[in-house]
Amino acid sequence: MTVEPLSQKEVEDRLAELPGWSLDKDRLIRSYRLGSHFAATAMVVHIAQVQEELNHHSDLTLGYNTVSLSVHTHSAGGAVTEKDFELARRVEALAPGHGAH
Repeated sequence: MTVEPLSQKEVEDRLAELPGWSLDKDRLIRSYRLGSHFAATAMVVHIAQVQEELNHHSDLTLGYNTVSLSVHTHSAGGAVTEKDFELARRVEALAPGHGAH
């Protein structure tokens, strides 16, 4: 998977396919609300497993019943790459199973 920075247009096009995700400066961000602290913790563990599979580790924050991600690619100078979108798509796919919204 490429680690070349995406253009602003490429980022915008890909974000259109990921409702709830947005661009904050040079990072993709998303927060989820869950039904309990236990559900949020379980989702964090699941995301960590995906990060390991992709060898792509984002900033991941656990709140009482929230999970937040801030994603960019360090090896691309902190820019957004296709690798970031792959992680975002994988997180979106697992979120409903944890009751996240």
